[in-house]
Amino acid sequence: MTTQLTPGGGLSAGDAPVGWRDRKRYLWLLGLFIPTMLFLILPVVWGLNQLGWHTASQTLFFIGPFLLYVMLPIADIRLGVDGQNPPESMMEQLDLDKYYRYCIYAYIPLQYASVVLGAYLFTAKDLSWLGYQGPLGWLGKIGLALSVGIIGGVAINTAHELGHKRDSLERWLSKIALAQVCYGHFYIEHNRGHHVRVATPEDPASARFGESFWAFLPRTVIGSAKSAFSLEAARIRRTGKNPWNPLTWLGNDVLNAFLMSVGFWAVMLAIFGPELIPLIVFQALYGPSLLESVNYLEHYGLLRQKLPDGRYERCAPQHSWNSDHLATNLFLYHLQRHSDHHANPTRRYQILRSMDGAPNLPAGYGALIALTYFPPLWRKFMDHRVVEHYNGDITKANLNPRRRAKLLARYGGVD
Repeated sequence: MTTQLTPGGGLSAGDAPVGWRDRKRYLWLLGLFIPTMLFLILPVVWGLNQLGWHTASQTLFFIGPFLLYVMLPIADIRLGVDGQNPPESMMEQLDLDKYYRYCIYAYIPLQYASVVLGAYLFTAKDLSWLGYQGPLGWLGKIGLALSVGIIGGVAINTAHELGHKRDSLERWLSKIALAQVCYGHFYIEHNRGHHVRVATPEDPASARFGESFWAFLPRTVIGSAKSAFSLEAARIRRTGKNPWNPLTWLGNDVLNAFLMSVGFWAVMLAIFGPELIPLIVFQALYGPSLLESVNYLEHYGLLRQKLPDGRYERCAPQHSWNSDHLATNLFLYHLQRHSDHHANPTRRYQILRSMDGAPNLPAGYGALIALTYFPPLWRKFMDHRVVEHYNGDITKANLNPRRRAKLLARYGGVD
């Protein structure tokens, strides 16, 4: 029997695991399409060039944004919601099955192989073997930079999955995945900052009701970096050491992650030359922006209420926006089952569940990332959902302090 979900996302009463199987077991390999997509398009690029369609062949290097902004939303609409949670009796077996770990591990070598390929294509002066006369044109280079940035942006999600685990290998793999986009501080801030302060005004990665993505982006980038340095400095002080002593820097998980980025790109610059600098800078800006657009939509407007003792209530399913759309979940390793992730941060992606009580989005993250770029459309799409989630009482929402008075006047809330 296949375990079904109730309308709220929980397991139906009376379901039994007899004959249960993970129907997504081999579909998780689809996640490896992203770090291999540049290799996969090369034969098609060559074929189009043989036909003399040189401009059309360069548009293929936009495969990353085409996948993210077009194909994933369409796939989510066509495939719909998942509708399957793993039964309790299968959780341990699924957790111990190393196949699922290898699906994640494989992303990283493929990621860096694609970065090297992208660097070569971006800087090569002679691509006659690919059918071009001379170097890749700027149309192709722009598409290539976007696709390399998307590979790095999705790698942050891979790092997110690995960074929560207790195994030291997986933690180091997390840092390696982050090195491409120079976002190593995420390893510290997400695990020890965001998960503690999520859905509170103190969390730089929790978007406020009425806050645009473009206002959120600098706040979260700067705030998360500062928080990561502060958290790691406090950890080092607890060991009796001075965090600013150069002898402690290699043991500082923010600095050593940053040094990994410096070392990697220094080697790449030595190989491919200064012509690579535009690609380095662009992908280091664009890749993390994808993570932050997901951060923006995951907790937009949601707030944990304060208890009488002044502390915040425990994080619960209602403090994360979920989506159980199948296609995006396959490419992002169940990231959209975000409530269960916050309740059980070390739980591996294959056993994350859709939970009762979580507010659900009508579309997958793949469709919503682009929507975050357009604040009027985002507000029209999401603001009424936040209001409905709090039954019209927006004083319970995480309000943008700069727009608090206007929001209260508009929606009838009273301080």
